[in-house]
Amino acid sequence: MENKVAILGIIVENTASVEALNALLHESGEFIIGRMGLPYAERRINIISIAMDAPQAVIAALAEKISALDGVRVQAVTTE
Repeated sequence: MENKVAILGIIVENTASVEALNALLHESGEFIIGRMGLPYAERRINIISIAMDAPQAVIAALAEKISALDGVRVQAVTTE
């Protein structure tokens, strides 16, 4: 299966979900190129971007697991 480069844009509105989110990201660590997190205190949210190099199925599965977390939204953009 061919790998794709992807960016996952994540917005965390419920900080109670951060521990579960970090666990999911740790499980996919072998595919993660880099991560940047920005706390936005004024809006009480966290903005996270994840750069990945992984098979499309892995990217989609991770995005699905993240979107199942309470108060967490995710959007993926991949190479063709």
